[in-house]
Amino acid sequence: MLYSIIVPVYNRPGEIKEFLDSLSAQTVKPFELLIIEDGSKERCDHLLDHYRSFFSIHYYYKPNSGRSDTRNYGMERATGDYLLFFDSDVILPPFYFEKLQEAMNANYCDCFGGPDAADASFSNMQKAVSHAMTSFWTTGGIRGGKAVMEKFCPRTFNMGLSKEVYDRVGGFEDMMGEDIDLSLRIRKAGFTTRLIREAFVYHKRRVNLSRFFKQVNNFGQARIWLQIKHPGSLKLVHTLPALMLFMGAMLLVASIFYPWLLLLPLIYLLLIFSDSLIKNRSFNVACLSVLAAIVQITGYGTGFIKAFWFKLILKQPLETKKNLTKLYNRG
Repeated sequence: MLYSIIVPVYNRPGEIKEFLDSLSAQTVKPFELLIIEDGSKERCDHLLDHYRSFFSIHYYYKPNSGRSDTRNYGMERATGDYLLFFDSDVILPPFYFEKLQEAMNANYCDCFGGPDAADASFSNMQKAVSHAMTSFWTTGGIRGGKAVMEKFCPRTFNMGLSKEVYDRVGGFEDMMGEDIDLSLRIRKAGFTTRLIREAFVYHKRRVNLSRFFKQVNNFGQARIWLQIKHPGSLKLVHTLPALMLFMGAMLLVASIFYPWLLLLPLIYLLLIFSDSLIKNRSFNVACLSVLAAIVQITGYGTGFIKAFWFKLILKQPLETKKNLTKLYNRG
């Protein structure tokens, strides 16, 4: 089976070089690579010649139109039996495709997703953000490979689907939560979807806490968009950050009369600290993990509440993701 790897790139030649290095180090290479440059000013095409001896590379440059349209552009040009999607800031362990092939041979599925993890070489902040995105105490562990709190929906930082799925279901739509939307459409069409824990990636997010807040704020808004398009897709677990914000505000008010109530959020933060300390073996990363978790819950929760009010209560129409980006840049 030939895999077509589709990677959208926007002004990140340094990132794509690390990704290419990890591809060239694969123990098996049953793939072609399609790099779609989405209107970048800092192009990466000058880096590619070095890697063409390792695997087949197809490079395309197009006007900027966003990640969904760029991935669809790549899907239209892919020749493989199976289409894979990665973000440009991921690094694959050398055995990724070896493990993927083993899993597919043992139990083929029409669509899969894999977890993400932090490599030892990551900065303390990158490890802290990775912990916030993968820990059971913050996300239920779903992105870290523990499908325990919701039915697993692959995300495009590490996702694959068969050409047959694409032919029948189509590509990504220009909306918030576009990868989960596609996963839900795939499932509704009767295809099989599963998590392959062994096919994980190292997600080297280039974020500070401010950018992380914006990212997870969009994730919170996306859940409401998905509920509008896919009624019934919103589960209790998706409301937890917003509920935690509300409960936190209530605890602060109640603590005026009952100061011991402040022990409850402190215990929760201590659990996050301890979990990170055990996994990362670093006091500094554990401290940053607490900050990242606070930013994640606050960002996701406020985004969820905002979209709930404007889209579900006030019935404002859903904009395209492209238009939202333009409005943000103008502001």
